[in-house]
Amino acid sequence: MGHVHNVASVYVLLLGTYLAMANKTWKTVWQALRGEEYDYTKGSINKAIVLLAIPMMLEMVMESLFAITDVFFVAKLGQEAVATVGLTESVIMIIESIAIGLSAAATAMVSRRIGEKKPDEASNTAFQSVILCLGFSLVLGSLGWVYAGDVLSLLGGDAKVIERGTGYTSIMLGFNATIMMLFVLNAIFRGAGNAAIAMRVLWIANGINIVLDPCLIFGLGPFPEFGLEGAAIATNIGRGIGVIFQVYILVKGSGMVKFNRKVLFVSRSVMRRLIEIGAGGAGQFIISTASWIFLVRIIAIFGSAALAGYTIAFRIIVFSILPSWGLSNATATLVGQNLGARRPERSETTVWRAAHFNAIFLATISVIYFLSADLLVGFFDDNSVVMSYGVDALKIVCCGYVFFSYGMIVSQAFNGAGDTKTPTLINIGVFWFIQIPLAYLLAVGLGFGARGVFFAMAISLSIWALVAILLFRRGKWKEVAV
Repeated sequence: MGHVHNVASVYVLLLGTYLAMANKTWKTVWQALRGEEYDYTKGSINKAIVLLAIPMMLEMVMESLFAITDVFFVAKLGQEAVATVGLTESVIMIIESIAIGLSAAATAMVSRRIGEKKPDEASNTAFQSVILCLGFSLVLGSLGWVYAGDVLSLLGGDAKVIERGTGYTSIMLGFNATIMMLFVLNAIFRGAGNAAIAMRVLWIANGINIVLDPCLIFGLGPFPEFGLEGAAIATNIGRGIGVIFQVYILVKGSGMVKFNRKVLFVSRSVMRRLIEIGAGGAGQFIISTASWIFLVRIIAIFGSAALAGYTIAFRIIVFSILPSWGLSNATATLVGQNLGARRPERSETTVWRAAHFNAIFLATISVIYFLSADLLVGFFDDNSVVMSYGVDALKIVCCGYVFFSYGMIVSQAFNGAGDTKTPTLINIGVFWFIQIPLAYLLAVGLGFGARGVFFAMAISLSIWALVAILLFRRGKWKEVAV
């Protein structure tokens, strides 16, 4: 009886420990979703990562859901409609690159001021970001509204696409301020450590968009039928409401970053620094996008089946790394705030801790992908030739996931420190001078076909990560002034 009693006591103790851990974990998750004020420069690093990463991951999931839903409804209007969206998005990507650059600068500078316990300076930095954002969007929007048809023609759209799509493109480019403001204002909230607000904004904006999309495209219920233009109207209404909500929080909210009379003045020096940092952030996006376009062009040499297989694999890959992007963005904020608090060692520890978490996550994903590639690719297309290319792409690329997991975190750590120059140079060196030539050599020169491109991707991403780690370990990012 004594032995049984001891065993039972052990089980009760283990159960109690498990329940206590589960309760503590749930409280942390709930705190992250509520968005409570928290000093990320003190206390548990693990908790700080979780509090910021969870809302950022959910933010990415909602953005992905919106993209899938939007294409789903537009596809019902025919191939000209889908072609218009595709061509317009190629221009939107250029606009987004500017927004991403400004966002990287805003996150770095706002987080640094918050870490220094200078909320007024953080708020003024946020205001300068908004002015720059509106300035860029006004110029680009005016040109896009007037020359929408010429843009479609320049990008290769035929007469039917231009006739049917000009209205959609005019609206999307003309009102690009909703896209840019959503990016930049959410970056401000992230830099201040208010990732939960950024998450809510995107859920509101994209939720409204998802509901309005079919209503305005097809004229459901009391809504008029706008066709393809309805998709653009729904997008801008949803994002516009999101921006209004963001501005309301900045004006009326109680967070550390808020707009009031004493911070609403123009600072040329702050603007200049935002542009300097933002140029590097935009450059990173443009460089990687250009590299991707070249890779697609090489794959296209081997036929539509190869291109289709790669496209399917690429979508699966992008969906799987969304949580990792959330974790990377959280790392950028934590690096900036801890550097502002003059705690560079804590910044570095945070980066390695987040990188290890990311490596565990993506290593798990890579094993799942490797073992179930046929099932995953077959879900999208059961054509045997397409599946063959898609399966190979998924298996080969995921072999570099563990290296890539560290590269993602370290690259964003540079950005969070305000050093956008280093990752930009790494991207140029690896993506343009290694990845593209290697892809062509393996695919065409050595006869590996499209699979040579997949090998080049896995190899170059691994090199990219190793170079980033080596430069990060030098520690010069700790000395960057923002």
